[in-house]
Amino acid sequence: MQPKLFRMRKVMFITICVIAYNEEQTLPAILKDIAAQDYAHGSMEVVLVDSASSDHTKKIMQEFAAQNTTQPDMGFVSVSVLDNPKRTLPCGWNVALKAYRGEAILKVDAHASIPKDFVTKNVAVLESGEDVCGGQRPNIIEQPTPFRNTLLLAESSMFGSSIAPYRNNPGKSYVKSMFHAAYRRKVFESIGGFDERMTRNQDNELNFRIRKNGGKIYLNHNIRVQYYCRDTMRGIMKMGYMNGKWNVITMTLVPGSMGVRHFVPLAFVLSTILLVLLTLLTKSMLFGGLLALEWGAYLLLDFFYSYTIAKEKGWKFLPVEIILYPAFHFAYGFGSLCGIAALPKFVRAEKEKKKAGDGR
Repeated sequence: MQPKLFRMRKVMFITICVIAYNEEQTLPAILKDIAAQDYAHGSMEVVLVDSASSDHTKKIMQEFAAQNTTQPDMGFVSVSVLDNPKRTLPCGWNVALKAYRGEAILKVDAHASIPKDFVTKNVAVLESGEDVCGGQRPNIIEQPTPFRNTLLLAESSMFGSSIAPYRNNPGKSYVKSMFHAAYRRKVFESIGGFDERMTRNQDNELNFRIRKNGGKIYLNHNIRVQYYCRDTMRGIMKMGYMNGKWNVITMTLVPGSMGVRHFVPLAFVLSTILLVLLTLLTKSMLFGGLLALEWGAYLLLDFFYSYTIAKEKGWKFLPVEIILYPAFHFAYGFGSLCGIAALPKFVRAEKEKKKAGDGR
């Protein structure tokens, strides 16, 4: 009888990548998470890209690369430290995409925390036939306090900014966008790299191109990444403003890449301004009534979500929550208004860049 021959199953060669700018505070933790991955390190490479940091970010990356050659328990195929002189995130990812050697690449943010089975679970989904996959991305805070926990709950609620499926979706489904995702090499070979015009929303634009070219983005609840979000009122307001501004710019440059939900704060702010002006100019009860109806409905939602959080975290935080929601939504909507105002200058600059490029 002929002996049975067993063919060893090939292990997928994976690249895990982190882009960082002035992240000396958070970078060591994510590198520790990477070193602790239970996926075979002999089938992994690590690509670290420094975006011209002015702190010790690059030094921390270089020390991690050196440890790979001196510590037997590391054992990655390689740890590369690359430079991103253009500094923006999409440019950093394109630096990585030109250098990585894996069959697939996993994007991880320097402000994230990943469990030890993060790579293993992503690879399992890719090997099942998916080309792009990822999981839930709940928000956490670095140094919890009762007040910061309250801000976190507000920002993470449906009334805050966490309607996106990848934030809290407990199931498995195909979604429109994904952060901290895994991409097979053929995805970038097909559609190209990141759009370097997008200093924000680069993931939305990339995932839009994937879907436009017939690709799918798979969300699996077994995969989980925790993200360290803003933990100050000022930080949350700034985030809302910048997101609102870049949503308008992104939608203008790449029509269809942003969803309706991204412009709800803009509609709310515009309708409020319009109804206030019409009420003052016409002295009409109709416009005043519509304004009262709009704000009445909004304040009911505001109080409901604020009450829910205060009930859990303490009633002393109820006034904070009641103020936080409209402050965040107005910052978001005002950012979109500023984005509209900036469009002529932005579009003109893009045309000049294109013209200069065509002239070379």
